[in-house]
Amino acid sequence: MTSVVLPQGAGRAWRLLAGTCLLAVLAACGSSGSKKPEPAPLAPVNALLGVRQAWSLSVGASAAPLSPAVLGNQLWVGSTDGSVVALDAAAGRELWRGQAGAPLTAGVGSDGNTVAVVTVANELVAMEAGRVTWRARLGVGVFTPPLVAGRRVFVLGADRSLRAFDAANGARLWQQNRPGDALSLRQAGLLMAVGDTLVAGQQGRLAGFDPNSGALRWDSVIASPRGTNEIERLVELVAGASRQGNQLCVRAFQAAVGCVDATRGTTVWSRAAAGAVGVAGDDSLLFGTEATGRVLAWQRASGEPAWSSDRFLHRGLTAPVVVGRSVVFGDAGGFLHMLSRQDGSVLNRLSTDGAGLAAAPVLVGDTLVAVTRKGGVFGWRPE
Repeated sequence: MTSVVLPQGAGRAWRLLAGTCLLAVLAACGSSGSKKPEPAPLAPVNALLGVRQAWSLSVGASAAPLSPAVLGNQLWVGSTDGSVVALDAAAGRELWRGQAGAPLTAGVGSDGNTVAVVTVANELVAMEAGRVTWRARLGVGVFTPPLVAGRRVFVLGADRSLRAFDAANGARLWQQNRPGDALSLRQAGLLMAVGDTLVAGQQGRLAGFDPNSGALRWDSVIASPRGTNEIERLVELVAGASRQGNQLCVRAFQAAVGCVDATRGTTVWSRAAAGAVGVAGDDSLLFGTEATGRVLAWQRASGEPAWSSDRFLHRGLTAPVVVGRSVVFGDAGGFLHMLSRQDGSVLNRLSTDGAGLAAAPVLVGDTLVAVTRKGGVFGWRPE
């Protein structure tokens, strides 16, 4: 589910929750009494791509979407009770387990050494090998996983402010504020490193910052606010981006998809698109889903449509991940759908524990991994 946050007082970020809409029917929200569309039935699948389940584990339930961190063959998974678990995806085993001391509001960030999470108390918590090493008060809500890079921990607030901390001791290095928007998503935003530039989504713009000082290097427009009310004007960039070289392709919530040259900070193209979750891609195509569940592919170079599929309407699809010759989407029923990157035809369907996915599936080394809201972690490999 996706929520929006409203203001608490003048001069402060707006925080009261207003309006909760299922992603699959978000476009229909606001019409009281409207019936939720029925998910499209799943047709039998003739598996054209051999995949076997390699392992499964349990890490603790997630009542909120919490994306894992991935590096090499390891991943770090958080649960809403405050647990953080490190896993070896190659062997399918738990490496360590830690406790942040309070429920988590955002997914996990890690550079392989420092692991960072944010709690409901608006506290940034750093761990090493399952042991808490430091804590830092933030003073702002956070729904985006921290970024750990270059011996620093970067945090993107719900108000799209940025903070940088020393990964060794938690000392605050800099803070970059911006005027609060009327609404902000209770959903992970975009925060990542591209070369020596810290890249963050701020409203409908993709902005590049100097990670050492927080100084703005460039910003590029993906979508501009439009509409007659605050919800219609919400165009925040959401987590889940596709990078090929210096080109970075992203999604603006319910407004557009687009690609930016992250070296020069210039928009390559932007196209209207009514989706709510991130995108993935390869060197020729970009993949995503609309709020209705329609799956789309665009030409990466131009943004022109390549193909579309209506097989999964209203199934609550996640952001995708590219795996070999397939693009994979999870759904609210706990299934993973493997589609051909070339034409969207179904190659295989994988099942979990039926609880629905807690985040988009991820590729960890050569293992496709999905985490469910029950806390099940499932790993598959090609046969």
